[in-house]
Order: sequence, then structure tokens, then C-alpha cells
Amino acid sequence: MFSSLLGGGMEVGNVPSLRDIRTAFSLLSQLGIRAQPLFQEEKGEVSESSWTFSDTGNWPGKFFLSEENTTAHEAPYDLVRTMRASILCLGPLLARRRRARVSLPGGCLIGARPVDMHLNAFSRMGARISIDHGYIDANTDGLVGCDIHLPYPTVTGTENILMAATLAKGTTRIFNAAQEPEISDLAVCLNRRGARIEGIGTSSLKITGVDSLLPASHGVMADRIEAGTFMVAGALLGDPLTVQNIDVTCLSSLLGTLREMGADFEETPGSVTLGRIQKPCGTSVRTEPYPGFPTDMQAQILPLMSIAKGSSTVVETVFENRFTHVMEMNRMGANIDVHGSRAFVHGMSSLEGASVMASDLRASAGLVLAALIANGESEIQRVYHIDRGYERIEQKLEKLGARIKRVRGEDVP
Repeated sequence: MFSSLLGGGMEVGNVPSLRDIRTAFSLLSQLGIRAQPLFQEEKGEVSESSWTFSDTGNWPGKFFLSEENTTAHEAPYDLVRTMRASILCLGPLLARRRRARVSLPGGCLIGARPVDMHLNAFSRMGARISIDHGYIDANTDGLVGCDIHLPYPTVTGTENILMAATLAKGTTRIFNAAQEPEISDLAVCLNRRGARIEGIGTSSLKITGVDSLLPASHGVMADRIEAGTFMVAGALLGDPLTVQNIDVTCLSSLLGTLREMGADFEETPGSVTLGRIQKPCGTSVRTEPYPGFPTDMQAQILPLMSIAKGSSTVVETVFENRFTHVMEMNRMGANIDVHGSRAFVHGMSSLEGASVMASDLRASAGLVLAALIANGESEIQRVYHIDRGYERIEQKLEKLGARIKRVRGEDVP
């Protein structure tokens, strides 16, 4: 959605009803982008003029994004602090409006995630950048393409540079670019709008700048981490579960791990079916940039490891502080020891229900999965985290036979 700041207008479909999506729309509105809901014919009775982003029951799933103000350029702290991906407005603002003032994202519970690589790249492309009272102030007379060698395949860094380069003068080449499917999806969307991007899906991207982008329509790819979460749920719960409308190749590392733990599954080009692993075996995983095991699936695989036969090991190489959920899982009877970047999981016969607290988005999903297989009742606090990346997760899990309900209160968005 942040690519709408590059101009030209775009229709985006398959948009989920999530907290982070609403935050993104709020930020885009402050930056002069209008999001017009596009309802399907069967929802034609809904009036666009009366619809608001809080109207989840009539969520359209498709929007037309267009520029109404091309001078706005500030992304305030109140919005950036709630969704770190807001830093992705920096590149498009510099490329299109030649000025940006964006709040520094700051740290969070899973790691610092610094933006130095973004800023160094934009400086090389001709931006003048300073840090002032917690904000990135940047301006340019016009970005110019150059060769950028990333010291680490950063996902948001690659996306930010990619978007900025589409309107830069000349050619930009990104080496050691992140290869996550979401980056390929963004590149395909930009090319549909007239960008000239080569090397999609590889670690070397070549972008030849164009003067402007054109209107186009694009459907957002399915969320592979949500799909992976439900695959683990299937391995934990019982009857065969089919996850549909997903590119199975995007989750080959997760499926390989589940196979090592004893899962049998059936793949098709757009779905995967698997059921409960009767006697899961311990295994080892190492989180890595794509196509390695995703760091965003680390918390969700831990409940399965916790009841596996033998021991398992998780090595976290992406974020330096992403085991905050381990203490909460241990409260549920898991036996997990953390030593630096490694978690050693000693399989137990079962888990026990407990009151626990979520610390971040993926941790909350992992705790939900652990609670589903624990004896007795569990209560998970601060579930607003899960609403950032999962749409109606409790309703979907109920279809699998889970006894789960949301307690109305401050956690409800």
C-alpha cells in the first residue's frame, strides 16, 4: 500500500481486516492518500459514504488508492510506533515528493531493527538526511540510481530502496537483496504500474527509473505466515486440515521441518492438507532469511516441539531478543532453556493451562497454539497483538474444534 505514495493511483485487492492495515490507512490518509472502498456486488447495499474503517462486518477487501495531497510528507510518532513497517513511506516520499519527515521506529521486544541500511542507501542516491528529535528529516533535488550493496538482506530495506528506485534517475542495482515472496509481490505490482524491475525473486535487483507510474490493479499475495500458523495447528489438533489459496513453495522450509517431526501431508499447487502428528519427534531449526526457516514461525513451532519425543533446538539468527514467549510457555509446563540465541526444548508428555501474557504478534500466536493442546483452561492477555496480523483467528480455530473465545474488554480493537 505504501507504493501508492509513488503516484499514479492503484487498485489493491485481497486486503485483510487487520490492525496494521488500519494503521497503514491512517498514515496514508495523513500523507494525502485517499482509500476508496470498492464493494463487491453482493455488498452493494453498503454505502461508501457511510462506511468507516471500524466497520469490520462490511470490510470490502478491495480499495482504490489515489493522491489528494502531494505536499504532505510527515509520518508522526503516534502512528509509526504502533507499526514499524511505517518506515516504508520514507523511500516513496523521497522519490515522489522529494521530502520526508518520518519518526524513528525505535526498539521493540524482539530486537532493535535499525534503519541504518535504509538511510545509507538513500544518502548514496542523493538524499540529504539528518536525525532531529527522534525524526528522520530527508530531502533531495532528485534521487539518482547507483549500486547498493546491502550488508544484510533486510526485507524492509530492500522494499524501501526498491520503491524509491522506481522513480530515480538512471539505474539502481541492489545486491544481497532480501528474497522474501512479499518483495517479489511488490516488484510485480510496481511493474504492472510501469516500473522497470529485473531480477525479481533473486538477490540482485536491477531497477531502471521511470518518470511516473500508471494506474493498475493488484491482488495482495496470501499471508504465508498465517498459513504456516494454521499448518502447525493442523499438526497439533487432530482431523486433517486443508490450508487453501497459498503458494506452497513459499513454505517449503516449514513443511520440511514438519515432515522431520512426523507429519504426513498432501500438497497441490494451491493448498496443503495435513493432520495431527500422533508422536512428534524432536528436531532442530535455524531461523534465516528466505528461503530459510522464517523467524516469524519460530514461536508457533515451539508448542509442537514442547510435546515432541526427545529434544529440539531453535537457533535464532534474525532478531537478538525473540524468545520473550519462552517464559510464558514454561508457565504452561513446557521445558525450554534459553542460552543466548539458542533455545533448547525438552519434550514433555503434555502442557497445562495457565494465565499468560503475549509480548508481540508471533508470540501471541504461539501461546494460542500452546493453549489449544494444554490440559485445562488458559487465559492469554494482551491479545491485541494477534489482531495486528491475524483476521478473526478465534473464529477460524473454532472451525477446527477449538474451544476458544475472546473476552470483551480493552484488548478488542
